[in-house]
Amino acid sequence: MALIPYDDRDGHIWMNGKLMPWRDCKVHFMTHALHYGGAVFEGVRCYNGQIFKINEHSQRLIDGCKIMDIKFDYTVEQVNQACIEAVRANNITDGYLRPLVWRGAEQIGVGATEAKTHFAVAAWDWPQYYKGDLLEKGIKVCTSKWRRPAPDTAPVHAKASGLYMICTISKHAAEKLGCNDALMLDYRGHVAELTSANLFMVKDGALHTPTPDCFLNGITRQTVIELAHQLGIPMHVRTIMPDEIKTADEFFATGTAAEITPIGQIDDTFYKVGPVTRKIREAYSALVRGGVVEKVA
Repeated sequence: MALIPYDDRDGHIWMNGKLMPWRDCKVHFMTHALHYGGAVFEGVRCYNGQIFKINEHSQRLIDGCKIMDIKFDYTVEQVNQACIEAVRANNITDGYLRPLVWRGAEQIGVGATEAKTHFAVAAWDWPQYYKGDLLEKGIKVCTSKWRRPAPDTAPVHAKASGLYMICTISKHAAEKLGCNDALMLDYRGHVAELTSANLFMVKDGALHTPTPDCFLNGITRQTVIELAHQLGIPMHVRTIMPDEIKTADEFFATGTAAEITPIGQIDDTFYKVGPVTRKIREAYSALVRGGVVEKVA
């Protein structure tokens, strides 16, 4: 299937307070964020024309800007409205939203106190990230040589664009080995996450997930923890060591894009898509398509 470039599409993008034709949304070469990574973004899902957990995503965007020292004066309600307008303008039913805040081209150099803040939201059709056999057999994962940084070396609790450099490198390396994604350890050598998704392990019917002290505490991750409690599945948030990978019964990944994605292999250890993974996936699907969500209409 031919790749459709993201700068050459029909539709509209909400940018700096107004809807603009998709192809006209440009930024200058001297944009500070392009040179120094000064941007914060969100990934948001829309199901049946409804935006899932938009308040949480909008608040995290605002919090991320504070962490990154990017002046951003929008309220949660204003960010929500921009997302809603982007969904409406593009007639999205099942899709994905990308809100992005970035420093502009007014100032170049490490310091950027005079650079203006820009804000845009794009929305497009994107029913599923992984499809077909991968959802029944699970994705293939290998361990990356790159590690998630310590919280005193990077703004690890912001969804900041610069933090994804090592994710891209890791995913490219994994794909060259025939894998779908990469497992990232943290700076201490503990199990952390995949390149753009949180991680859950199943052992003896109980769920275990790493403590998010140096990586993003994903909104889908938090939702799965809530679902586990509702379903009566024992839930443990704790340090997970790499040697536990070989003794687990099931693994799955969670994220706004990935949703609930089973893992069939990590390095040389194989897993079946087991009953706990399936139960969580079914509960999550039911929630996002029929639970408490923010309506666009």
